[in-house]
Amino acid sequence: MPTLVVDIGHRGEIYRTAADAARKNRQCQGKLEGEAAVLERLLSRRFGPLDEATQNRFRGAGLEQLERWTDRILDAPTLTAVFEGH
Repeated sequence: MPTLVVDIGHRGEIYRTAADAARKNRQCQGKLEGEAAVLERLLSRRFGPLDEATQNRFRGAGLEQLERWTDRILDAPTLTAVFEGH
């Protein structure tokens, strides 16, 4: 019988086993990396090559922030405007 592990994870989810928690952690990490890759691709396409400081800025961000910046690409007239208010 597996050991019961109660862990409050991302967004308040409860996991029954350590394996469930680890699997969800990998999924969240994958989603975060995917969102960062999309943001990088769209920013590069819209505003040209990105400097290292810009790349580091979104690579260290959380999922909600990445999603917010990705949404702003549609309306932002400049690269700076994408990141304003952060």
